[in-house]
Amino acid sequence: LLMATVGQDAPEYIASLKARGVDTSGVLQLPNEFTASFFVSTDQTNNQIALFYTGAMAKSGRISFVEQDYQSIKLAIISPNDPWAMVKYAQECYDLQIPYIYDPSQQIPRLAADDLVRGIKEAKILMVNDYEFEMIKNKTGLTTDEIRSMVETIIVTLGENGSLIYADDQIVEIPPARPNRIADPTGVGDAYRAGIIAGLMRNYPWEVIGRLGSVTAVYVLEQHGTQRHTYNRRQIAHRYRELFGDAPELDDFVNYLDED
Repeated sequence: LLMATVGQDAPEYIASLKARGVDTSGVLQLPNEFTASFFVSTDQTNNQIALFYTGAMAKSGRISFVEQDYQSIKLAIISPNDPWAMVKYAQECYDLQIPYIYDPSQQIPRLAADDLVRGIKEAKILMVNDYEFEMIKNKTGLTTDEIRSMVETIIVTLGENGSLIYADDQIVEIPPARPNRIADPTGVGDAYRAGIIAGLMRNYPWEVIGRLGSVTAVYVLEQHGTQRHTYNRRQIAHRYRELFGDAPELDDFVNYLDED
């Protein structure tokens, strides 16, 4: 289920999402607005300059988990959005007992320290990159250990160095997936999250969940543009085995997803 506010320019993209099986019933279209837009320039060493237009996103507080079939939601992810809406969604998930991944990312500078802390404490998982994790610590005055005591799991991506998963009183080091080529890093973090969520929904071990994230991320890294990559479920399992060796969960991964 996708929940978002979009503008008058969104119908074609919504139709594309529907054609790919995405539930867009949680999308609110605002006819007098344009959809939020992100423009990024990336140099050859992957440094980026970004421009952002808020548009319809500024009114994302109009939608609510209460209006959805929230009892069927097994896991939510609260990603960068209008700051007030992010606070609202976190509170709603907590009140409705919906476990959620807290992914504040680019909105860390705009969120109040108290709101960040509350979003982390009520989450199932905090997911950030290493730079964002440092920003959270600086803004809240909390240490890594203090944040670990607040939330069940922390996932920190490290770019070309893979990722770290703080869970169950251990730190799981996840290696990166080796790309066949490097084209564009934009969107890699979101693709990583897709693999993480797929593994979470099957209750796989963290070592497998993290490696699934690495594999799904690398497909985006190899293409220009954030949604031009394609893969099927068996290809994910095959590439996982090529990069990291076999895992007993992979057969389940393929068969489970093929049922959908």
